[in-house]
Amino acid sequence: MIVNERLITYINSLDTGNTALLDEIEKQAVKDYVPIIRKEMQSFLKVLTALKQPERILEVGTAVGFSSILMAEYSPGNCSITTIEKYEKRIPVARENIKRAGFEDKITLIEGDALEVMAGLEGTFDFIFMDAAKGQYINFLPQIMRLLKVGGVLISDNVLQDGDIIESRYAVTRRNRTIYNRMREYLYELKHMEELTTAILPLGDGVTISTRIGKMDELK
Repeated sequence: MIVNERLITYINSLDTGNTALLDEIEKQAVKDYVPIIRKEMQSFLKVLTALKQPERILEVGTAVGFSSILMAEYSPGNCSITTIEKYEKRIPVARENIKRAGFEDKITLIEGDALEVMAGLEGTFDFIFMDAAKGQYINFLPQIMRLLKVGGVLISDNVLQDGDIIESRYAVTRRNRTIYNRMREYLYELKHMEELTTAILPLGDGVTISTRIGKMDELK
């Protein structure tokens, strides 16, 4: 917990909730121990999607389709969402949830390794939501930058590792040190890339919001 639990409980108590289907998907995900975005992140993503009104969204990490459907609810009618998932057992569930939501024409689910899938994508996206394997964020970054248009927004979830990110690496359990090191490198890159302006927020388990202000050759 990186923010006072009582404060989070209060903030979440004010939330008006989601559609009946999203509530059902969330309950089932909790029951099945499938990680989905936290309540406060849900509100944040709703606001950003409604504010940005993106026409092309890329999501890295579908899980059971919860956040794809949530973004589809708040994006314009002409928006297309491409979402990538590697875990085979979750893919049929995600496809069924997308079908139940009536967003089969709006959401395209691609099965496979995110790095390989992104390498094959063409064009640019004006909104990218990263919620996949945390230790891979730094490896995904070159492809993310290739796909993010100037003026586009990149959201990265779960970047503060329940607060472990500020600890000495020796205070982090050995099995988590690789993720810890890679996430610190990722955050450093986001804050120091000339093409991006980035804010790191203690929301949920930590989130970054970045906007692309230009291309590298334009900034030299």
